[in-house]
Amino acid sequence: MRPARVRRAALAALLGLLALAPAVAAEPPVRVAVVGGLVLSGIWPALAEQAAQATGLTIETVAAAPKEGVVPAFRNGDADLLLMHGSDETYALQAAGHAAPLRAWAKNEHVFAGPPDDPADIAHARDGTDALRRILAADAPMIGFRDPGSFTIVAGLLRAAGLRLGANQMRFDDHESPQGILKAAATQHAYVVVGHIPVAFGKMPDAGLRVLFRGDPRMRRVYVAAEPGPRHPADPERRARAHRLAEYLLSPAGQQALAGLAAQRDGPWVFGLEE
Repeated sequence: MRPARVRRAALAALLGLLALAPAVAAEPPVRVAVVGGLVLSGIWPALAEQAAQATGLTIETVAAAPKEGVVPAFRNGDADLLLMHGSDETYALQAAGHAAPLRAWAKNEHVFAGPPDDPADIAHARDGTDALRRILAADAPMIGFRDPGSFTIVAGLLRAAGLRLGANQMRFDDHESPQGILKAAATQHAYVVVGHIPVAFGKMPDAGLRVLFRGDPRMRRVYVAAEPGPRHPADPERRARAHRLAEYLLSPAGQQALAGLAAQRDGPWVFGLEE
């Protein structure tokens, strides 16, 4: 047999063997649950795409909802990585062994919303503490939001400045749902501290109220990355993929990618750890 024919025959045999070989299975995705604002703002879908390109991972967002929706998804094993605010719920996951030690990943911002006529003139406040001082000086109404995050931010500003709210600044949040807080504030011509993302993207109907003050770094809450703990149902391979993604998000490259996306859609909506 001539050499050329030998080479062609060998090649044909090799191609035949390859055709019979089982296809290499694609690596399963990292299943991620994120608090809804990360998707609402457009930040997480864009960041997940960049993370996939940088790590070679396939990333599937299996839940994007308030904490009541994403915490069970992670605890039950439907998600391998959880991105949400550091809170009693995430600490409870860690304490129960469902989550590994939590790591800070990013931050979001809270703002003062209020009536368009702004009776306390907080639109010209220097910072969040100054906004509170102006509200107190004008004895303007303010609602104490039932959300623990907003409550904690206001409490921190008060402690830092040695201020105490008066009775008119502790109006009752009487709306039937947390998302209706701005309607309750509008009815009482009152100020309120709320997360910026749900207001800006219509998750909280504004009822005519406006965002009057933003931009104080002390009014930010930390997002944490929760990986599977010893009692989480994930197997070792799922744990390893979740860890690879978390490592990227917290790495200089991941933080740089987040910073590059932060100004999307008239933001920034999400801030890196160094901002």
